[in-house]
Amino acid sequence: MPYEISTEVIFSAAHYLKDYPGDCARLHGHNWRVRVFVRADQRRELGLALDFRKLKAILQDVLKYLDHRVLNELDEFRTTNPTAEAIAEWIYNRLETRVGGGVTVSKVEVWESPTNCATFIGG
Repeated sequence: MPYEISTEVIFSAAHYLKDYPGDCARLHGHNWRVRVFVRADQRRELGLALDFRKLKAILQDVLKYLDHRVLNELDEFRTTNPTAEAIAEWIYNRLETRVGGGVTVSKVEVWESPTNCATFIGG
């Protein structure tokens, strides 16, 4: 696919990693930075692959479910540790069903700090 665009949104949430041998086993929070990449074969209306505002609105709508929550308390993460990897996959799966119109999600990056990131790559 010749076009790829991305946008970022930040949300705040707490989590802990069950059975982790270190500090992350205790409840702690992050300002998570999420960057989503989408691809399209062609430009559509106004010459855009997808309007950045539309993509950002979709991402914000998905993330409001996670924002200011203890992620371990959500049904999706009661039995799975809410790692950056698991969160990236969860976000990818929700975005994939929402973008439509010849646009596909190619990857989702989840940053839990300025230097630590996990990426879920679709396909």
